Amino acid sequence: VVYIPMSSRFRRKAVILAGGQGSRVQRLLPGLPKPMALTAGRPFLEWVVRFLGKQGFADITISTGFRSEIIAAHFSQLHLPGIDIRCEPELEPYGTAGGFVNAVGSRIVEPGPWLVSNGDSLVLADLKPMLGRLDSGAQAVILGLHVEDCSRFGTLKTDSRGMLLEFSEKRPGRGLINAGVYLLAAGLLRQFPSTRPLSFETDVFPSLLAAGVRIVVSSTNAPFLDIGTEETLPLADQLVTTNREHFL
Repeated sequence: VVYIPMSSRFRRKAVILAGGQGSRVQRLLPGLPKPMALTAGRPFLEWVVRFLGKQGFADITISTGFRSEIIAAHFSQLHLPGIDIRCEPELEPYGTAGGFVNAVGSRIVEPGPWLVSNGDSLVLADLKPMLGRLDSGAQAVILGLHVEDCSRFGTLKTDSRGMLLEFSEKRPGRGLINAGVYLLAAGLLRQFPSTRPLSFETDVFPSLLAAGVRIVVSSTNAPFLDIGTEETLPLADQLVTTNREHFL
């Protein structure tokens, strides 16, 4: 565990999922975890941290997997005023939700919600509306993104109030996709299935819906990039350099 000690006062908590190998872009990043791809002079993952810091999340845990030592070494040297950064490695692939639970660990008893974000994508949306939706009675909030082409992403089916009905398969055409950013009420973690590996999309959210948990989708049209393909990875520099105001 890498821990950069700061104040222990209560702050917004976030977990960034950075455990994947990134097989589709490994030719461009030999031996390097995909989220550590150099972007505008810094690892892409650092920009995710800086974005969350700008949004007021000052307690950040990074769930690591492939070449976790590279991520740990970088963030042990990064000091952002007022922000705690931890790295929690997976001993084996746990899946997205399993990696999140592993990163939270014994802190599951702490009050306050947890934000979950991917380490290989960025959606530059104001996250305050998600916090508001959680305060209004939902137990989980998913950030949904309006896009022109859903062919690379699973889509979200909601009712007229924005309540999640189901995750749908990838399909071409305009729609609302899962942006990979979730806000979860503290007590909700105890309702996660105990199996590993564990996926948010195929395991956790369907089981929570079946149990009657209120999950709301907060939608946005904000700039978005997933660096998971050889075509999208080179676009990361432009996303960061043209949106500097979104980062610490």
